[in-house]
Amino acid sequence: MGAVVALSTLLDAQQVWRGRAAPLPAGEQPTGWAALDDVLPAGGWPPAALSEILLPADGVGELRLVLPSLARLTQGGRTVVIVAPPYLPCVAGWQQQGVDMRRVDIVAAGDNDVAWAMEQCLRSGSCAAVLAWPRQADDRTLRRLQVAADHGQALAFAFRDRKHLPHASPAALRLELEAAPRAQVWVRKCRGGSVPAQPVPLGRALH
Repeated sequence: MGAVVALSTLLDAQQVWRGRAAPLPAGEQPTGWAALDDVLPAGGWPPAALSEILLPADGVGELRLVLPSLARLTQGGRTVVIVAPPYLPCVAGWQQQGVDMRRVDIVAAGDNDVAWAMEQCLRSGSCAAVLAWPRQADDRTLRRLQVAADHGQALAFAFRDRKHLPHASPAALRLELEAAPRAQVWVRKCRGGSVPAQPVPLGRALH
């Protein structure tokens, strides 16, 4: 039986290889919310993928959640498309958040055509991000949006009622937004990482 040697001795003598965790790369698509970026596997929005944001109701601050990204993209000369928003964006408010409204296009579409219009914009390859509120979107539809986002190398944001939470989704990322009593986000699914057990508090009000 060999002699027992303290591990610290072997380490000091450099006889044991010390593995080092590879540093996580900076997110290609940061959300603009540091606490949220810290818990997402990609260090931000999953690039070229669908992010599903579940809401208690429309107009609870969901656009404020993505405005930092929209500002970054439009300031870089990229185009952002908004499909059939339930409320028209406040131009002055978005400009105050740094969004270049010259790079923002709004597409009108009926309920039956929202997902189709979103898919076409994503596939075009001319959009940096596409946002929509599809009310009629089953698993197959969401999968098409995921594929379209990958094809067009764009960020896709689908805002949906949180009643869909119990149903599985092909989206790379699923977030559930809570606006009251405090602004916070639950990560319900994140491709390539584990789901945090606690919600992510947002450092400033969404409204």
